[in-house]
Amino acid sequence: MDASSGVTRYRSIWISDVHLGTRGCKAEFLLDFLKHNESDHLYLVGDIVDGWRLRKSWYWPQAHNDVVQKILRRARKGVHVYYIPGNHDEAARDYIGLQFGGVHVVEEWVHKTADGRSFLVTHGDRFDVVVKYAKWLAFIGDNAYVVLLHANNLFNAVRRKLGFTYWSLSAFLKHKAKTAVDFIGKYEEALGDEARRRKVDGIICGHIHTAEMRELEGILYCNDGDWVESCTALVEHPCGRLEIINWADVLRRRTTLKVPEKTAEKAAA
Repeated sequence: MDASSGVTRYRSIWISDVHLGTRGCKAEFLLDFLKHNESDHLYLVGDIVDGWRLRKSWYWPQAHNDVVQKILRRARKGVHVYYIPGNHDEAARDYIGLQFGGVHVVEEWVHKTADGRSFLVTHGDRFDVVVKYAKWLAFIGDNAYVVLLHANNLFNAVRRKLGFTYWSLSAFLKHKAKTAVDFIGKYEEALGDEARRRKVDGIICGHIHTAEMRELEGILYCNDGDWVESCTALVEHPCGRLEIINWADVLRRRTTLKVPEKTAEKAAA
């Protein structure tokens, strides 16, 4: 980290499932993350814009526009930006092989880490049997998910009024549901099998809004999470080490540290 600027520089950053265009998107959290973290490579691993939701109703506040502008500025400054469309922004797949404002639209990418490992980068929706074989069911699930996120927003609005920091009720409930846990396990196994078939050392994906990094029989499975529930990103340090950053936790610690300072200031007055 550059102590003078408060910015940490990584070799690579992966973010996905931002879902710009929805009320559940934590654009302000992502803007704060991008303000404090830079990289040579930036991967947008799908569902950056939620075309499904925007087709139903238009929602695009200034913060969502700011996220797009900040990413484009990075590309103009020489950051290698790769956009891998997901199922919610699948319209962008019509432009694979092209670049816009320095952002390369690609179907997938094989990333080489600084320590020589190779990772297949893909959104992951084609390994989701619901999205692949029953898209109508995926749309129904999406509507139910929006209701859950609305409840999550109301829950956190009450927490803020009581002086508490952000906490994802929706993520907590998803981890408690046995069917969701079983689905995540099968999804991870499918991606691990694909990595072995492609003869790479690991796989980096998004799609299921569950940040995770673990070994799967010799394959390193990395899911960078999302910016709707967990507010997480995957980063590569200059040495090649990979790490999941939970920005909601960072903001929570930052808020906690400020409280004693304010208390001391009041006491001194």
